[in-house]
Amino acid sequence: MTQPVKHVVVLISGNGSNLQALIDAQYTPALPNTKIVLVVSNRASAFGLTRASQADIPTLCMSLKAHKDAGKTRSEYDVDLATAILTKFQQIVGVPDAVPDLVVLAGFMHIVSPDFLMRFPPGGLVNLHPALPGEFDGAHAIDRAFAAFGEGKITRTGVMVHRVIAEVDRGEVLLTEEIPILAGDTLSTLEDRIHAIEHGIIVRGVKLALGV
Repeated sequence: MTQPVKHVVVLISGNGSNLQALIDAQYTPALPNTKIVLVVSNRASAFGLTRASQADIPTLCMSLKAHKDAGKTRSEYDVDLATAILTKFQQIVGVPDAVPDLVVLAGFMHIVSPDFLMRFPPGGLVNLHPALPGEFDGAHAIDRAFAAFGEGKITRTGVMVHRVIAEVDRGEVLLTEEIPILAGDTLSTLEDRIHAIEHGIIVRGVKLALGV
């Protein structure tokens, strides 16, 4: 019996290498019966939008700066972004009131508010974060981990995939992977190793979250 296809929306802000890992994994044993139907960015310059277009995936871009320039608040931006995502998703799948099976934050450099989250089913969003649970929540996690290593406070860091809740990087943890920080590491070499691990764990985390 053919399993129904799971529809995924991916939010990005930059290069989109984790998005590419998901694109490459869809419809393979790594991510079966899964289709990325929309890629969303808060930055028009994000190369991830190009990756999506090259894979024939529809895109949406909405800038917080443009909203602020128009006199709107951050909360209004989140409401407008969620509304735009759902409207475009419903147009793509051709089902009024449909919602994505999963929304994936893959390098989305914007903290989503409760106003955004309440427009999606509970547990319907997951995030990739380059730190272990309870360590280096929020922005610049890799930089802060490397600085802590330099101060002799830690010898490893890691990455995790977790469900998104209002508290930043505090939702239910789905997967983690520790990454040792080596004596010869620079910030750049550590970042490269972390990103390589991210490309695998985000696919496994999405598969787990979708139950495929």
